[in-house]
Amino acid sequence: MESPMKMSSSQVLRSAMMALASLGMVVAVARPALAAEPASRSSMAPDALVESVSTEVLDSIKSDPALHKGDFDKLQKLIDDKVAPYVDFDRMTRLSVGPGWRNATPEQRQALIREFRTYVLRTYSGALSKVTDHQVKMRPFKMQDADTDVMVRTQVVPSAGDPIQLDYRLEKTDSGWKIYDVTILGVSMVGTFRNAFASEVNQGGVDGLIKALADRNKQLATSNGKS
Repeated sequence: MESPMKMSSSQVLRSAMMALASLGMVVAVARPALAAEPASRSSMAPDALVESVSTEVLDSIKSDPALHKGDFDKLQKLIDDKVAPYVDFDRMTRLSVGPGWRNATPEQRQALIREFRTYVLRTYSGALSKVTDHQVKMRPFKMQDADTDVMVRTQVVPSAGDPIQLDYRLEKTDSGWKIYDVTILGVSMVGTFRNAFASEVNQGGVDGLIKALADRNKQLATSNGKS
């Protein structure tokens, strides 16, 4: 029987990533914005950051036919360059692993971060290649000057079907705001992983979880035609 990580969390992640992907491949965002240079994003408000990144990814896809057709290598580079710098993979991994993180050695922690980052980015790239006609609407956002942890709410609207509520948790770091969790239709991606990863750790320890992630990454690489 397939492990819980490969079933429930993967199913939720695919849904989340499909909605996330539409952040970058939208028809238009609700409030037009010019893409900012990465260096300037360190001082951006969290909602402006989400909108700016989405606009830049959209512009890249619109200007490159290979991206629009789903070239995986180019999509992977686009996500690595344009999206990954604004995601806190260390915190996302730590929260997703949960109690098992405390018992992991420094080497195991680095392996977990590496495999988890690869898993998320490869799944994101695959979803991004399939989204063509969604629109992202930024929801009203308010924060206090002293806030260091906020939620940016968006709504993904397909050409047909019901809108999807997609929310981002961001933390303020020395290099600007970074995403560390995504909530789709009220379900936290990190929370879903935490439940599934706990099962893996209980069955095979931290090394078992690392192996499960590595195996899944190999499957994703194969399915995308990568060696």
